Amino acid sequence: MGTANVQSQIWGVRARDWAEVQEGTFTPLFAEILQKTAVTTGTAVLDVGCGSGLFCAMAAKLGAKVSGLDASEPLLAIARERAPQGDFRTGEMEELPYPDQAFDLVTGLNSFQFAADQVNALRQARRVLRPGACLVIGVFGRSQDTDATPYMAALASFLPPPPPGAAGPFSLSSDGALEALVTKSGMTPSKVEEIDCPWVYPDDDTMLRGLLASGPAIRAMQAAGEAAVRDAVLKTLAPFKTASGGYHLRNTARYVLVRT
Repeated sequence: MGTANVQSQIWGVRARDWAEVQEGTFTPLFAEILQKTAVTTGTAVLDVGCGSGLFCAMAAKLGAKVSGLDASEPLLAIARERAPQGDFRTGEMEELPYPDQAFDLVTGLNSFQFAADQVNALRQARRVLRPGACLVIGVFGRSQDTDATPYMAALASFLPPPPPGAAGPFSLSSDGALEALVTKSGMTPSKVEEIDCPWVYPDDDTMLRGLLASGPAIRAMQAAGEAAVRDAVLKTLAPFKTASGGYHLRNTARYVLVRT
């Protein structure tokens, strides 16, 4: 079983909430990657785990020819709205449905850490890259560096413990993890960079719209009911509430660029 079969059942249940609230919290990461990789007119870009297509839409505005792969058809429907000229498909990141050497840039932004077979997912990404092209892997920052960690722990409290070594939000976030995976996949990593990606919400309702749209939140609500999960998230994030009634969570993202 690949990644898509599992993830498609939880991601996209609240696709519009994800697109309108939560996906935008990663905009600083998306913008930095587009700048670092010099995306321009005609650049062939593939975003693996593209979600509702915000990164692809940003690349398309620079003139790129964009493609996106995701497990969730509801999220892809929004991606097609955002980048009408893009090629968006459902599929497995461990078995990409594209020919060899088709892209100048392949990104996996908060996606490869969820792969059932992370090494094979990266080897597939390498297969579809042209010589001299670039792969970018973006993940959450270290768990100790993100205020989202208590939120994720609150969701996990409603679920059975994952098996040892299971993929998850922080499975590639520890020091050395990205470099080790890239090397194991037969490539040479550059220096891992970090960027601030704070989660900012104006009020309770917006915060809950965004954070209850994630796949782990959907799974928790399926197990315990929405009311219990809402209450747990509100209680857990109370320390991050601002004087104006909103929320500000300090978060970082890590990414590594790999040249073929």
